[in-house]
Amino acid sequence: MDRVGDLLTKAVLATALACAPVLLAAPALAAAPEERLFTMDDPRITESSGLAVSPGHKGIYYTHNDSSAAPEFFAVDSRGRTKAVFRIQNAQARDWEAMAASTDPQTGRGVLWFADIGDNLDGAWPDISVYKVTEPTTLRDGVVRAVRYRFKYSVGGRNAEGIMVDPRTGRLFVVSKEFAGAVYAAPRKLRTGRVNILRKVAEAPIMATDAAYAPDGQSYVVRTYFSATIFRPGGEMITKVAMPQLKQAESITFTPDGTSLLVGSEGVNSPVYRVPVPARALSKPTASPKPAASASRVSDTAEAGRGLTAQDVLIWLGAAAGATGVIAFIARRSR
Repeated sequence: MDRVGDLLTKAVLATALACAPVLLAAPALAAAPEERLFTMDDPRITESSGLAVSPGHKGIYYTHNDSSAAPEFFAVDSRGRTKAVFRIQNAQARDWEAMAASTDPQTGRGVLWFADIGDNLDGAWPDISVYKVTEPTTLRDGVVRAVRYRFKYSVGGRNAEGIMVDPRTGRLFVVSKEFAGAVYAAPRKLRTGRVNILRKVAEAPIMATDAAYAPDGQSYVVRTYFSATIFRPGGEMITKVAMPQLKQAESITFTPDGTSLLVGSEGVNSPVYRVPVPARALSKPTASPKPAASASRVSDTAEAGRGLTAQDVLIWLGAAAGATGVIAFIARRSR
């Protein structure tokens, strides 16, 4: 996270603290029976900003650092020990914020996606990039190559920290980090020779920091600094999930069986927790879900209303808007 991003994060957290009396007065989420799975013990992992389960190596998890880091990723085992570090030879790491994992339906090989999508000034970059890497077959330090896809939003620049891939279709989605966040769908067929356009298909929770699709494709999760929300592919909210208290909640993914969420944080020796998925989110819908590209839109106020009243949300947004104004002023002065 760059200097401006760090200031913005601190402003958001300060806003939350300022609104604590309102938030505490609202109905609380049910406590999650979380389990500390492991702690990343590699001192090189200082800002774990993305997390994914290896499609091809049992018991292996991938992560990467945030901005101002090399274009590399770490393979970590279930005890938090680094098994291998891979550098992407033909990639840049401007502001890596998220990653996802999928399986190539033709080859059966694992595919890793790395999202250089951070844009704390909402339009500072002409485009954003996502790198597609075939998962290494052996866990030894090495150099890999990626396919780079460039993107633009149809509605103008956005800051984002979440990507996810629908396992049923292979379609890529980006989730923006805003006070009025959204889910954006990439084209069904990605092209390397031109910029791909991201189009809004659903609303997202306030200030989303990561997202992930369930292994069966029947739901997806979006997390924020304070909680997580599980949705149907069409954008219908299923439930909210309480999250462990973390230093800076940045990452989330599903376990391979889809029954739990894995959540992580930035910082040296950062922990990874396992949180059970609520039973109502495990049940499959009775009707076929709508395609994500024509997702029904769920308002941020309605989403927040399960834990907060509309008035609470307005107060939070008002205070946060003030904080954002201050940070925007600082950002312009620091250019």
